[in-house]
Amino acid sequence: MKTHLSMVLSLALVVTIVPSRPVSADAPNAAPRLSEEELGELAVDAYVYAYPLVIMEASRRVGTNHAAPDPTTGMGAPVNQFAHKRTFPDATFTDVVRPNADTLYSSLWFDVTDEPLVIHVPDSGGRYYLLPMLDMWTDVFASPGKRTTGTGEQTFAIVGPSWQGELPPGVELLRAPTPYGWIIGRTQTNGVGDYANVHQFQNGLVATPLSAWGKPYTAPKGTVDPNAPKVAPVEWVAKLDAATYFALFADVLKTNPPHANDQPILARLARIGFKPGKSFDLNAAPPEIRSALSNAMQAGPRRIVAAIEHADPEVNRWRMIGNPIGTYGTAYLKRALIAFMGLGANTVEDAIYPSALVDSKGRPLDSAKNYMVRFAKDQIPPVRAFWSLTMYDERQLFTANPIHRFAIGDRDALKFDADGSLTLYIQRSSPGAEKEANWLPAPHQGSFSMNLRLYWPIAAALDGTWAPPVVEERE
Repeated sequence: MKTHLSMVLSLALVVTIVPSRPVSADAPNAAPRLSEEELGELAVDAYVYAYPLVIMEASRRVGTNHAAPDPTTGMGAPVNQFAHKRTFPDATFTDVVRPNADTLYSSLWFDVTDEPLVIHVPDSGGRYYLLPMLDMWTDVFASPGKRTTGTGEQTFAIVGPSWQGELPPGVELLRAPTPYGWIIGRTQTNGVGDYANVHQFQNGLVATPLSAWGKPYTAPKGTVDPNAPKVAPVEWVAKLDAATYFALFADVLKTNPPHANDQPILARLARIGFKPGKSFDLNAAPPEIRSALSNAMQAGPRRIVAAIEHADPEVNRWRMIGNPIGTYGTAYLKRALIAFMGLGANTVEDAIYPSALVDSKGRPLDSAKNYMVRFAKDQIPPVRAFWSLTMYDERQLFTANPIHRFAIGDRDALKFDADGSLTLYIQRSSPGAEKEANWLPAPHQGSFSMNLRLYWPIAAALDGTWAPPVVEERE
């Protein structure tokens, strides 16, 4: 989803500053006295804690608001039905920032409130794939695929947090922490010529309610809600007022329980009137709580945006996006940041995404200049699946280029040097016929950035032993 960073920044520019003095907080279970400073901090904590649940609910409403699977985007379908992305994005694609040209997606929003959902996965023939499953708090609770369960045929059932019953023989139980959630499948795709093979695998992904398992079954048409969000979820959430935001959080919390280790923050939120299973009406809250939560609609996004600069280390001028990601524990700010920047992130064991915005001297990457990335023989990205380097223009999107190449990696016919090293050429014009096999075209104008993608990284990529080489300017 588009992050609309400038919009969030503009919404977060003004934060009301109030003097610190004791006030009465007479919401249910509230402490007898809280300073306005403490109340303000607690309100911002509430915004940050709630953000992933709210953005997931907005995304669920958008993603399931379809009468049938959407063949155009491949990301929208009625609940409990797969939608498949059949082609890579190209230079005309603007739906999602920082798209990839490595995998084709398979998306399913599940609802196991009434009964389990059985998922059948065909044999991939050794092909790498993963089916990460997110609960409504954005935590990955299961990730079937080549790394974890192998590539043979398999069948599993997603069951709700309190479901008790018997599953058919050969069906593995996967218990979701929340009854709603999202599967964002990714299947390795080795270029356009590999589409037909991937489509065959995607077509074999079948979702069936447990009550219909083993019987003839036709998925029902979905219901289209005319009131569902019409814009990207991040943009929709950014426009909510405090009363709507916190009421939605409380309502979604009723059916999607918090994690067990959330008890400390839940105890704090109870002091301003939030209790799991209960509605929240901002207009009925004491004036000081209304004021604090209203101010949090500016201060909360500002805190999330500010975390970008401090969330992850920089190595050789690459921003290394590392743990916690995919599973967050009580790292609520990091969880909110990832939900804002890249909802649906994998765990680092499945993939990591170092990003480059500057060259070796810290200067922003400029399409008017020529660059290279040289991997020594022992510095080739260490993966068990595959790796790639992807180009983005200043919009964080693909841009047209003479050879229609938006990413380059180990599945391309790369030319290695005699000593086993690999040099990639980053520039808008051809580096010469003898180097074109290793050429990643830059945009025609403006700044740009790049992402390395390492799928199924080995330990050296996770423990800091390996680091990507600097991006060097060439004469």
